[in-house]
Amino acid sequence: WMHEGGISTPLIVRWPAQIQQTGGWTNQTGHVIDLMATCVDVSRANYPVVKQNQLIIPFEGKSLRPTFLNPDQTEERTLYWEHEGNKAVRQGNWKLVKQHKQDWELYDLDQDRSELNNLAPQQPQRVASLEELWNAWAEHVGVVPWERLPPPGYTNKGPDFYRKK
Repeated sequence: WMHEGGISTPLIVRWPAQIQQTGGWTNQTGHVIDLMATCVDVSRANYPVVKQNQLIIPFEGKSLRPTFLNPDQTEERTLYWEHEGNKAVRQGNWKLVKQHKQDWELYDLDQDRSELNNLAPQQPQRVASLEELWNAWAEHVGVVPWERLPPPGYTNKGPDFYRKK
């Protein structure tokens, strides 16, 4: 679920009014969370802070518009994933991946795009550092550990019920 073969997909953009270059290519990393930020930016919309007296959670993505207009521009950022107990964090060329109930795996995507050479045993400090980042993000966004999710058919008691106490 978290390895590049399952999550690395291209994005094709056509915007003749703004993108002059045709057939261009960039290796800038993006994420599905960037689509909302991009739509808000491109449309010049205002993202609401409050709706019906409820605070709106700010989106975490970043607009891809700067990349569309200048494909050579790159921005370092850290990206995080969680799906069905599987975890990943990417920072620069480094990606830390953990399949549910398995050990963390570490890959240098510049040298190993297919994620075949696990460097975790050789770089335990980098693993620990990236794992710490992932754990902080998971706490921030309220990731519920897979083991704490209720069985199918269980009545939902709300997100706060499943969070650490």
